Amino acid sequence: MSEQRPHTIAPSPKQQLVLTAERLYALHGLDGVPLRHIGVAAGMANKSAVQYHFGNRENLIQAILVNRIDGLTHRRELLEARSSGEGVRQILEAHHLPLIELAEDEDCYYLPFLEHLLRKSHPMDDLTASHRESRRNYYARLDEFLGHIPQPVRDMRMHQASAVCVHISADRHRMRMQGMAVAPYALHVSQLLDLLVGILTVPPSAETLAALENSTQEAPVFRALP
Repeated sequence: MSEQRPHTIAPSPKQQLVLTAERLYALHGLDGVPLRHIGVAAGMANKSAVQYHFGNRENLIQAILVNRIDGLTHRRELLEARSSGEGVRQILEAHHLPLIELAEDEDCYYLPFLEHLLRKSHPMDDLTASHRESRRNYYARLDEFLGHIPQPVRDMRMHQASAVCVHISADRHRMRMQGMAVAPYALHVSQLLDLLVGILTVPPSAETLAALENSTQEAPVFRALP
């Protein structure tokens, strides 16, 4: 008897355009892929398929984000429910592990796509309501453990920790796609969490505190990160 494979549902044309755009933007950059090329690569007969479904590039980029962000948010909620949340490391793991995991999926190009997007300073504050609520909860939970870090420095570190996680995870994805050796997954995750904990919790130096005291600029408003 032949083995039966599980039935998979083929993506809709709109979904296929989103996945194709994610891959092409990840590989060639946001400015290196004309919209009509995305339609052709996705197997669409209509060369204007992207414009038909999304209107323009900005709407397509938003669709790529929304396509991934709901899954990331649901995974975070599950991990948070299972976590004791009794320390910075546990909070970081529940929030960042869903993103870290994507580096292991060879069919997912979200991480390198996200890297390109961050370089373009693309606004991400208008994503789904569940994502915004998840982000607020993440910041609030971390605040409980970071009272020894002045607020402006704390805000910088939370943003920097998220950016570091994206870039390191995207780099691991690239290395795996190129057939390069990477650290064992468990070691990679544990070491990355160690790094993020250090970024957030190390006491600020006297030099940093002096620079903060002498700063006359308004505190920057950091962009939301997935």
